[in-house]
Formats: sequence, C-alpha cells, structure tokens
Amino acid sequence: MADTTQLELVSPSELLKSEAVEMVVVPGSEGNFGALPKHAPMIATLRPGVLDIYKGGKVEEQIFVAGGLAEVDPERCTILAEEARPVSELSAEDANKRLTNARNALEKAESEHAKTAAAAEIAVANAMLRAIGA
Repeated sequence: MADTTQLELVSPSELLKSEAVEMVVVPGSEGNFGALPKHAPMIATLRPGVLDIYKGGKVEEQIFVAGGLAEVDPERCTILAEEARPVSELSAEDANKRLTNARNALEKAESEHAKTAAAAEIAVANAMLRAIGA
C-alpha cells in the first residue's frame, strides 16, 4: 500500500472530511501545490478553487473551496475552508446567480470594505464556474 497523509477538511461549522489519502492538490494563493506524505511543514493561504483528492493513483474526489488556510506537516494536511462543497454539487445556475449578486453588490458598494467583500465574492463565483467547466 502506498504511503498516505491524513486529510482534515474543516469548515467554520464542522469537520467535513478526515481520511487517509495519497495526495491532495491544494489551490494555494501562490499556485497549486501537492501535499504528500512526509511533506515539509508549511502554512499557505488558499484561493477559491478545487481540492483534488488522490487515492489509488488517481483523483477520487474534488471539493470546491472558497478560500481559507492550509497547514501541512509530514503526517497531515489540514484545510480550514471558508466554504467547501463537492464539485458534483455545484451548478452553473447557482454560480451565475452568485456572480450577478456579487456584481450588483460591487456596483452599490460605498466603502472599501464593501468593495473588497464584493470583489472576493466575484472571485468565488468565477472559480465555481471554472470548477464545473461553465
């Protein structure tokens, strides 16, 4: 059996996944990176994108994350996701609705904080659309 690393995927409200995997490819803010067994310790911020979870030498599952943090050490990869959903549960309709709402919020935003939040939401919606190939 191949070496494994423990994947812990946590949302603000619950532990979503805790399992041994061969590798997880993470959408880091500086680019994708693979977390493998015996990985050097690191902490990275995440951009909206897809976690590719490898088992049996292939991608077994894909989970969309809206951002967050990843902590990797030799035994585990912990993902603290702002939002996480299986890619199979995403729909173009929902992503387009989210994009429209975010663009409207950006147009109406008066403070820098509101503009930044709306721009972040636009990035999440666009990443969702890319994740489903829309």
